[in-house]
Amino acid sequence: MKRIYMDYAATTPVDTRVLAAMLPFFNDNFGNPSSLHAFGQEAKRAVEKARDTIAAYIGASPEEIVFTSGGTESDNCAIKGVAYAKKDKGNHIITSSIEHHAVLESCRFLEENGFEVTSVPVDADGLVDPSDVEKAITDRTTLISIMHGNNEIGTMQPVAEIGDIARRRGVVFHTDAVQSFGCPPIDIDGMNVDLLSASGHKIYGPKGVGILYIRKGTRIQPFMHGGGQERGRRASTHNVPGIVGMGKAVELAMADMDQETDRLISLRDRMIRGILENIDDSRLNGHPLRRLPNNVNVSIEYVEGESLLLSLDMEGIACSTGSACTSSNLEPSHVMMAIGLPHETAHGSLRFTLGRYTSEEDIEYVTGILPGIVKRLRAMSPLYKEDRI
Repeated sequence: MKRIYMDYAATTPVDTRVLAAMLPFFNDNFGNPSSLHAFGQEAKRAVEKARDTIAAYIGASPEEIVFTSGGTESDNCAIKGVAYAKKDKGNHIITSSIEHHAVLESCRFLEENGFEVTSVPVDADGLVDPSDVEKAITDRTTLISIMHGNNEIGTMQPVAEIGDIARRRGVVFHTDAVQSFGCPPIDIDGMNVDLLSASGHKIYGPKGVGILYIRKGTRIQPFMHGGGQERGRRASTHNVPGIVGMGKAVELAMADMDQETDRLISLRDRMIRGILENIDDSRLNGHPLRRLPNNVNVSIEYVEGESLLLSLDMEGIACSTGSACTSSNLEPSHVMMAIGLPHETAHGSLRFTLGRYTSEEDIEYVTGILPGIVKRLRAMSPLYKEDRI
């Protein structure tokens, strides 16, 4: 059976070149970077090389890069860290209605502990209006957290405009860039961000490693306490193989970023056309232009997304109905609800995310087989039959 993976937003395979770079640090070069002897210093040099590479990619200084266990920890550290570090100045946080659960649950935790959170809405394309953010700012606002690219519908937010507002109003600005990191380019100064979260396993690196960019001068309370690693900002022995792997993954992404971005956009748009032109009562979710290069999110009326997913899986095609982090939840996606979809339409949504190993042949195969699956499922749908009477 032909097998096609179109769930790169959930995770990516480790690139063989990344794995080759990591392997020596499991055994031969196994030292602890905090140790002063030669074994430790060898590992430390590898960690700092990765830090330099990642800093260069986003236009940061190496000392502004903090290694974490992944995007969720980075989001938690950013939001809780700033909230508690600046609680003497205020207790108000602004976020959006379509953030990843790592942000939303961190904000919910803070609400339960005396902080106030304002969630600004999005329009039908999933875009935050910067003016809504500015209107929500009070003299007690200490942090704004708006994601760069949405993990479900792919909409890219106007972070530069929001960051400019935050800077003028003296508010710290964090963006979750887990889905956008690695493609397209990221420029932390152009985006006007003070903190940025990213994860290794979304860019063909290993799971269990991520980064939090912290702009110099930004106050943040350490989330993990223990040793003095990461300049006292994140205690714990360094995951050297993971850090080396993430550094190599960023190096590879930088090498052909423009070409890969263009390739993915071409494949993405081809797939969108192939679905919308061949399946009646289907719609694209997310902004048609301001979207991640690899994201195709569609709603197909009169069928359940889970049924579509399982039918595609039986044909060797892997995709998702939304965020992998909430795949066991039977409730409609909070993102789909936020953009105004009715429950039945939200439940008929599929997310295809393309990647480094997606080919034109893969696109043709999936767009060729999907209409038949939809037709078969609709034939069993009482809602579809009723609507056609």
